[in-house]
Amino acid sequence: MKKLILNIEESKYEAFLSFIQTLDYVVVSRDVEIPAWQQEEVNRRMELVAKGEMSLRPWDEARKDIFKK
Repeated sequence: MKKLILNIEESKYEAFLSFIQTLDYVVVSRDVEIPAWQQEEVNRRMELVAKGEMSLRPWDEARKDIFKK
């Protein structure tokens, strides 16, 4: 099975969802699954921040480093 992510205009969302659910080969899932390992990593990092062993920085600063813009 393949997965597809669509961006639908808010005003058309319910109509599109109603239509797509009529197709027998389509399964609509509204749940986003976050893997256990990722949840554990986030919890570990939050603990480090709370203990003062890891620091945070503003998104604008991090974005500049990531995208070099």
